[in-house]
Amino acid sequence: MDQFQRRREQFVTRMGDAVAIFPSAPELVRSNDTGISYRQNSDFYYLTGFDEPQSVLILAPGHPEVRSALFVREADKDKERWSGRRAGVEGAKARTGVDATYPISELADRLNGFLDTAAQLYYPFGVDCELDERMLQRIRTYRTTRARSGAGPVGVLDPATILHEMRLFKSAADVAGMRRAVEISGEGHLAAMRYARPGMHEYEVEAIVEYVFARNGAQSPAYPTIVTSGKNLSIIHYDTNRDPIPNGSLVLVDAGAEVDYYCGDITRTWPISGKFSAEQRELYEIVLAANVKAIELCLPGRTFNQDVSDAAQRVLVEGLIGVGLLAGSADQHLEQETHKRFTIHRIGHWLGADTHDVGSYRDAKGWRPLEPGMVVTIEPGLYIPDEADVPERFRGLSVRIEDDVLITAGDPDVLSASVPKSSHAIEEEIARGRATSQALIA
Repeated sequence: MDQFQRRREQFVTRMGDAVAIFPSAPELVRSNDTGISYRQNSDFYYLTGFDEPQSVLILAPGHPEVRSALFVREADKDKERWSGRRAGVEGAKARTGVDATYPISELADRLNGFLDTAAQLYYPFGVDCELDERMLQRIRTYRTTRARSGAGPVGVLDPATILHEMRLFKSAADVAGMRRAVEISGEGHLAAMRYARPGMHEYEVEAIVEYVFARNGAQSPAYPTIVTSGKNLSIIHYDTNRDPIPNGSLVLVDAGAEVDYYCGDITRTWPISGKFSAEQRELYEIVLAANVKAIELCLPGRTFNQDVSDAAQRVLVEGLIGVGLLAGSADQHLEQETHKRFTIHRIGHWLGADTHDVGSYRDAKGWRPLEPGMVVTIEPGLYIPDEADVPERFRGLSVRIEDDVLITAGDPDVLSASVPKSSHAIEEEIARGRATSQALIA
């Protein structure tokens, strides 16, 4: 638990004379009385390593006795028999290393004792609606009493301004966790290439990917797995995954495993037939060139949303011109953004405890430069609509290639490098899988 204690200490140092309160994620209903599988709020877990619901963390450096407190569910043998073990008050203290733990039922009575210690409150509104109302009421009360008592917060700040900057830079422990999540994500993609066969449905490929995630210890997919083919290829976040994969179609798999609150996020596009057609290969090579160019520029001092993204977009536009999907100059299309009919989304995003991870892309000077410890995705894509003014041979084709990249003091570290992405390497991987008659589950 040392890393969680260090994070709390780092946050407290940065927030200064204040008190911070962090609620756990709420439990959500899937249907009627059936819940959605619980997943802790990333900020809460980052500071505690505690994954139970109905919990609240308080950091109060000005408190005379308890600088860090965790309110949790009490142990309850009857309830645990139905829904699993609880750490309980004593177990939570041993597990997290906070100064004190209390039953969650005592939060209302003890809250003022912590709030009275500081003039500023850091609190993330929108995580727990019930606690939001309680905090608003306390703040209203302090407005009328603070002039005489001299106690309690006069202002509320968003802890994200501190905490999300902390999360943006990965420690050695974070990097190790990210490597494992991305490695397991890659195994799922390799299995899809090896075991998918013509005649399968999209959901069968999804099942291959997610079986391998689970077999290797992932708690869940990091996000709904995308397996798209045929007419669905142009839908960026298609995750229905119900259609049969048409003969000759490309299959785009965008999938990542979540392992101990670290997320992978990889996309590969490959032919269900095992061989790219001429048109598929033409588009694929354009996207691959943009992916490679962007990764080359993932260097300290380069800006993600200018140097990296702009260079990749130029490669895409020049490629579109080369195959006749655009006419004119690359500069003209980039200036007028006419290429966005085919490119649609940005080149990538931060990656970490959340798939679209936290942290600002801008600072006071504009687009912020990359720094060692950041992890980004690089995912250029081309999406060609099935429309009359598009050359017929390209209609309905889409390609996306996504890698996970750690920024270092030197060359970029491609965490997903084990998953083949050249067209030749993909064809070889598919061929090796089909050369054997073994099933995925032997």
